[in-house]
Amino acid sequence: MKNLLLVLLTLTIALILTSLAMAQPGLPGNPAQAPIDGGLGLLAAAGGAYAYKKLKGRNSESEDV
Repeated sequence: MKNLLLVLLTLTIALILTSLAMAQPGLPGNPAQAPIDGGLGLLAAAGGAYAYKKLKGRNSESEDV
């Protein structure tokens, strides 16, 4: 009886451990984000101001003609 119990216990442990060993890995972490600091914001603001000045200048030239 002890021999049968030992075999069943060993078989049960082996089956449980194999299912744990075949588990899927977890999800990866979030990738590092690109920093958008003050320099890029100032560059975008300067580009917007330049485009506004060009468009406003184009409209005033067409009204003079």
